[in-house]
Amino acid sequence: MKRSQINAQLKKAIAFVEKLGFKLPPFTAWTPGDWQTKGREYDEIRDNMLGWDVTDYGEGRFEELGLTLVTIRNGNQNMSEKYPKPYAEKIFILEQGQVSPMHFHWIKMEDIINRGGGTMLVQLYNKTADNKLAQTDVLVKQDGRRHYLGAGSKIRLTPGESISFEKEVFHEITVEAGTGPVLAGEVSQCNDDNTDNFFLNPLGRFPVIEEDESPFRLLCNEYPKAAD
Repeated sequence: MKRSQINAQLKKAIAFVEKLGFKLPPFTAWTPGDWQTKGREYDEIRDNMLGWDVTDYGEGRFEELGLTLVTIRNGNQNMSEKYPKPYAEKIFILEQGQVSPMHFHWIKMEDIINRGGGTMLVQLYNKTADNKLAQTDVLVKQDGRRHYLGAGSKIRLTPGESISFEKEVFHEITVEAGTGPVLAGEVSQCNDDNTDNFFLNPLGRFPVIEEDESPFRLLCNEYPKAAD
């Protein structure tokens, strides 16, 4: 992705979040210059990759295959003595026409919540022993209701509704046509985007960035080391 595209998407995301009245933590507003002054007291943000995340999954088709996210809180399973928090929280913005592609998590259990905007469509499959799509009924846990649906079923989530995924359940998220962009929430066990994602079709997780202008905000994998 071009840096200019990431910058434009971040500004658009901030405006959408503000429109819906969701308040973000102060560190999401820090500029690259601000980060140069931040000491080790902010290592939790660096070590646990809190903050902004814009991805095209390395495919260069952000309008079709992409996502804008903010990790608000997170623990760290690899540094549990320093960061014992066992949970994480994110929000993400999904535009009409975009897809968060079919994937599952090896460890993480998560709830996905429609926080506002349009209607989310969540497609579900169990996985086979060789990590393919199983043609078996899927246990759905949706706002306190447990029931089974056929493989590949799509769940509609309107604002306020949510769904819970166990680990190793394939899921793909899109927006219902004509309903507008969605502000989604994620509440989960600790998040590790470097090791815990399995994509049905192999994809990258973070974009390769072409630096055509200066960053508006640093992404969560770009922070400088702590100022001494």
